[in-house]
Formats: sequence, C-alpha cells, structure tokens
Amino acid sequence: MSSEAGEDSPPSVEKNYMTEDNKYVEFNDAGEAIVSKEGTTLAVVNSKAERALVWKFDLRILPVLAVMYLFNSLDKSNLGNAKTAGLEETLGLKGHDYNTILSIFFIPYVLTAPFLGILGKKYGPNRVLPLMMFTFGCCTILVTATFNFSGLLAVRWFLGMAESAFFPLVIYYQTTFYRRGELARRLALFYAAQSIASAFGGLLAFGVFQIETGSLADWRYLFIIEGGCTVLFSTFAFWYLPRSSSEASFLSPQEKELAYYRMQMDSSSVVNEKFNFRDSFSIFKHPTSWMILCIEICLGVPLQSVQLFLPQIIARLGYDTVKTNLYTVAPNVSGAVMLLILAFASDYTRWRFPFVAAGFLFTFIGFIIYVGIDVESQLHVAYFAAFMMTWYALPPLPSLLSSFPRPLRLPAYPNLRGTSAPSVLLDVWYNNNIAHEGRRVVLTSFGVPLANLMGVVSSNIFQNKDAPKYIPALATTAAFGATGCVLTLLLGAWMMADNKRRDVKRGAKLNVRDIPTERLRDGPGAEEFRWFY
Repeated sequence: MSSEAGEDSPPSVEKNYMTEDNKYVEFNDAGEAIVSKEGTTLAVVNSKAERALVWKFDLRILPVLAVMYLFNSLDKSNLGNAKTAGLEETLGLKGHDYNTILSIFFIPYVLTAPFLGILGKKYGPNRVLPLMMFTFGCCTILVTATFNFSGLLAVRWFLGMAESAFFPLVIYYQTTFYRRGELARRLALFYAAQSIASAFGGLLAFGVFQIETGSLADWRYLFIIEGGCTVLFSTFAFWYLPRSSSEASFLSPQEKELAYYRMQMDSSSVVNEKFNFRDSFSIFKHPTSWMILCIEICLGVPLQSVQLFLPQIIARLGYDTVKTNLYTVAPNVSGAVMLLILAFASDYTRWRFPFVAAGFLFTFIGFIIYVGIDVESQLHVAYFAAFMMTWYALPPLPSLLSSFPRPLRLPAYPNLRGTSAPSVLLDVWYNNNIAHEGRRVVLTSFGVPLANLMGVVSSNIFQNKDAPKYIPALATTAAFGATGCVLTLLLGAWMMADNKRRDVKRGAKLNVRDIPTERLRDGPGAEEFRWFY
C-alpha cells in the first residue's frame, strides 16, 4: 500500500473474499473495493473517497490530540519553571528533595501504564484519555495547595499515575483511524507540532511570573492557570472525541462504512474488538515482542540523555543566556524537520526498520563527534553534533531551557520528554505488525513507558564530577545508540528472511499489501501473515 490514502494497489492474491461477518469484498478493474451483503452495496473504498475521509480525520482529530498533548507536556514539566520562581524556598526543599520529587514520577508512570492502557481499550480512548487529562489537570491544581516536601511528593506520584498511559493510548487511538501506511507521518506531525508549540510554556511562565499583587506566590498561579485550562479542555475532549473512526458523529453513514472497512482491510483483524485479557497478553509469547522491548530500552537512554545534555552543549558555546536560548532554536527546528522527513519517507517507501536504525545512527555519530573534539576550540563542530543529536531526539523547544539556572545542573531534570524519530517509527513499526487490537495496546502500554523509564538511567550517568566533558555519560549513551541500531537491523533482517521462508513454504510470493488484516488475527501464526518491515 502506498504512502497516500486510497492509492494502494488492490490485493494481487485472492482478490475477492468473504469477511467474517458475511460481507463480500470484491475488487473491480479500477482497483476499488466494493463491500456488499446479500447483493446490497454497503461501501465503495476508492482513492477519492478515502482522501476526503482522511482529510476529515486530519482536521478534526489530530488538532485536538495535539492540544491534549501540549497540556500533558506543560503539566509534567512546569515544575522546572516554578523552580526558578522560588518553589524550593517556599516549600523548604533541601538537598536532593527536588531531584527526588522529579524522579518519583517514573515509578507510577511505568507501573500503572499497562492497566490504564487496558482500560482505554475496554472503555475507549475517547473516554479514558480525557479522564486521564482531567485527573492530571486536577493534580496540577493541587500543587498550589502543597506546603512541604511530602505534599508535593504525593501529588507528583498521582500525576505519574494519571499520565502513564497517555502516549500509548494516543498511538493506539490513531491506529483506529489511519491505515498502516498512513500512520507514521500523522504521529510525526502530532509530535513535531507539540514540540514546537511547547515554547508556549516558557512564554506563559514568563507572563505569570510578572504577577506581583496576588496573595499567593507567583509560581502557584502558574499551576492554577495551566491546571485549570487542562481541566476545561478535558471536558471538551470527553464530549468531542469519537470512540473510533467508524463511530464518528461528524461522518455520514456511508463514510462510517468506508472508515470501518478501511480499518478491517488495513489495520485491525476485528474492528472495535472487545478486550480479552488472556488473548491480548499472548503477545509476549512471541520473541519479536521482547526484541522490541530491548530496542525501546536502547532508545530510551539516548533520548533522555539528549534532552538532558543538549542545554549544556549550547551553554558551553559561551554566549549569554538570551543567545544561548536563541541558539537552541535551529537544532530543534532541524530535529522537527528530520522527524518529518524520516516519517514521510517511511510511509512513502513502506519501510520501517531502516529509518529507525538511521535515527540510532545519528545519535551515535553525534555523540562520538562530541567526545572526539575539543569543544572550546571547535564550537562549530560541537554545534553540528548538537544538530545530529536532535535528529534522533527532539527536546521540548525551548520552554524549559529558558528556566534552567546557569550553570546548568543536568541531574535535576530527568523527566523532560521530547520527540524521537526512532520512537515514533518504532511504535508505528510494531503496531503495523499487530492486527489484534488488544495485543496492540498491551505491547504499546509496556514499550512506551519502558523507554521513558530510562530517564532514570540518563539522569544518573551525567555526574558533576565528570564535568565539563562527561566522557563516561557520552560513551554510555553512544553505546546504547549503537546497540539499538544493531538490534533494529537484526530484527528487520530476520523479518525479511521470515517473509521469504513463508513464501517458499506457500509456493507463492505474498506482499504485505496483499493480505487484508482481517485474516491476520493470529499474527505470525497465520499462514498468510507477512511482516511489515
């Protein structure tokens, strides 16, 4: 299937078939799929109708999810802004209290993500995502009612719980609207737009911190405003978001039928299937799931390290605070552009693993360059290395950097989350190979938090005693990047070899585009299954 909706060539093997719900799918000479039952045409899947349908999803679903993601980022990262406005002094934080408050977020974030992901599948992401948003908005507001270390620690714990399955559910939710060949660039646009929009957080903090007449400390107003806006938007999202593409109220009956059969042909084996615990967790019986989780670990360390280390790289250029912030713009914008290039190229070619491996290679080369030069005498080369690092991991731009004290203290910011090209494409890669909706959401709910958990590793390998070169940390990060690249290439090569083995066994060559996903409920256990690599 090609990169554009509706331009996919018709299946070349067993073109016409009967669905499990007794509907007949027939492909005509024009490449249109005609879905009928008892002689009555239910839907005609053609390029023109699909383009119009996908455009509606792009305009009505992606912007809402992007705004939800923006509030998610603000509510998680605003502690850094508040720190510069006297949060530590107001709450009496001492020693490692602030680091502990930041790090405690990861424990419930990882532990509760699978459970909330299951709830999202059971009751619908359109309900669970807004409820999660409402909860972490309330947690943000509750920060204003904390007066000591214990209170803030408790709020951060529940904030981690509330946000834990947000990213996995957004990924799963988009798989219910878009074909496999349409997904990468949508996720990339979603992430890149949020990353650039996150600069709004710094502007908002700057404006709020000008409040001088209120009865509360000015940093408390930041949490009130951001938390209040989050809660308000969550109520809108709860009312607005449809459960799936085929149940969207803004579609006509014909468009709903079209949306349903698009997903049945090229996304899910059973559209809107009810969650079955035992069946869904069987995803871990296949070795490729464990390989994916290993790649997620290798991805998480460089991703989090870049977000920690990039501000230090820019600061070492020797400019004042204003110019330092200014010089973060170009690497971040180039990172967003590279993310989109890789994602669009991946959808266009329908290849996943080469672009995931390319992202790992970028970070490996970037860190090796930085380790091998004298930064003070080769500033331009160091700046180029910063560009290559953002081609792997795109940090939030630049709302948090503006709040960093100088000199920068890296371990104090272990939970910053930006955008990663390998992360987006890796998530798309394994989701493309899982037609079973329950298994898809389970693996995503384990994989994404696992990568984020590596922030604990990244924040501890950057030691002040290794400043200013941080050779051990850079070498460790480069090693994870190299390992991730190798594992990705090995898994991709194995998928290609397994597809050839299956073709030999069948006695005919099948392309991944030839098999409707409705037939692939058993995954690799299905005779017709072919890896989307």
